[in-house]
Amino acid sequence: MRILLKVAITAVALWVSTVVIDGITLGDQTTGRRIVTLLAVAVIFGLVNAILKPLIKTLGCAFYVLTLGLIGLVVNALLLWLTSELAQELDLPFHVSGFWPAFWGAIVVGVVGWLLHVLVPDKDDD
Repeated sequence: MRILLKVAITAVALWVSTVVIDGITLGDQTTGRRIVTLLAVAVIFGLVNAILKPLIKTLGCAFYVLTLGLIGLVVNALLLWLTSELAQELDLPFHVSGFWPAFWGAIVVGVVGWLLHVLVPDKDDD
């Protein structure tokens, strides 16, 4: 149940990024198809983050220290951009058109995801 909640929160955060950020598009489709696409992209984004982010943090530890963690914004942007490319390969109509939309989109996804986690706390967060 916890994983489904996290996927749903990420899907909502991705949807907000498509509404707020020019350059992040969801494609022209029905509402039901958009929901399925957002859930699929949320799963891809979660897998990309779970697999690559710890590896990147370990290998780039010095950059995190030198930039006081600001390189994390760039890493998150690149992971969102990679998610877009993987979604395109899977014929999902989710597209991030470049680095800057990915950068701002990663910030929006992070902030909205954090806010939703605060509003809908997990039982393990107590």
